[in-house]
Amino acid sequence: MRLQLLALLSKEPAHGYELKQALEQVFGNAYPSPNIGQIYVTLGRLEKDGLVRSVDVEQSNRPNKKVYYCTAEGREALDEWVDSPTEGPRVRDEFFMKLVLAPMTGIADRMALINRQRRHYLAVMRDLVELAQQSDQENRPAQLLIEGAMLHLQADLDWLERCQEDLA
Repeated sequence: MRLQLLALLSKEPAHGYELKQALEQVFGNAYPSPNIGQIYVTLGRLEKDGLVRSVDVEQSNRPNKKVYYCTAEGREALDEWVDSPTEGPRVRDEFFMKLVLAPMTGIADRMALINRQRRHYLAVMRDLVELAQQSDQENRPAQLLIEGAMLHLQADLDWLERCQEDLA
């Protein structure tokens, strides 16, 4: 969440609740709503690291609010994040480790593992379909996030099928 908050702060200064609302607005229900406590803890760490600074802003009839803004060091970190590629396929897949090692050691049956994992993926897919139907159709970032998750999940289901064929 560090860099997502930093990205929002690079646009304009904000306090924690505004950042929470911005994340919810951008990603809708496709992305789990961030915990406000987690946001403030993360902002504190970003400030400690020199990536953001804060100022107390007076409010009439209310306590002061702490507004955060991105520092030059924060912008550099943000540029590095945007410029670096995101990790691709996972070669050290935990399920595959189970699939190979469990039958070899007698802990579990390979087909039982594949079937359990398939049921899990299908349940997650149903949840994603429901989420897509419930989410705001006009919110393209949320729709793309859900669609990407569904495509990754479909690839995982196809890969399970391949494992079943190869390892049966």
